[in-house]
Amino acid sequence: MTREFEMTYIGLMAYYLGVEVKQQEYGIFISQEGYAKEILKRFKMDNCKPINTPVECGIKLSKYDGEEKVDPTLYKSLVGSLRYLTCTRPDILYATGVISRYMENPTTTHMKAAKRILRYLKGTINYGLFIQQLMIINLLAIVIAIGLEMWMIEKVLLGFVFFMGDTAFTWMSKKRPIVTLSTS
Repeated sequence: MTREFEMTYIGLMAYYLGVEVKQQEYGIFISQEGYAKEILKRFKMDNCKPINTPVECGIKLSKYDGEEKVDPTLYKSLVGSLRYLTCTRPDILYATGVISRYMENPTTTHMKAAKRILRYLKGTINYGLFIQQLMIINLLAIVIAIGLEMWMIEKVLLGFVFFMGDTAFTWMSKKRPIVTLSTS
């Protein structure tokens, strides 16, 4: 590329769009520690008490919970910030996906769930992804489609899981009603 374009070598990448890159002998560690600290400060959670899990066990959020409404712009800003953070923090992906469902009409219950994620971030601020240099990468996809039939009511469970090496990096699961066109 240097023959075609005028370029200057400035060394190994260390920081790009909020992502910190630490290149080591055995691989690369990427994180968004600075960005996470910025989020905590922006939403006044930089002095909060850390917590061990990003989502409360067995929590049931609803669009119609009857709670007091919160500022939708503030809530959307928080959810958007958390979604960008999931680039290097797959551990908050599920919780962030759950609170993303309620951006239309957020309530205090939804904001409480979002702030729980911030409390989790406070205790795990230095987490990130480590990509081994000599890792053999195998991409495996498992796709699931299971028909559930109960008294003429049919539903199909659709889903997939993608693995890179031995690590699952994305998944989806959904029940969908279908109309049967054939019994075969």
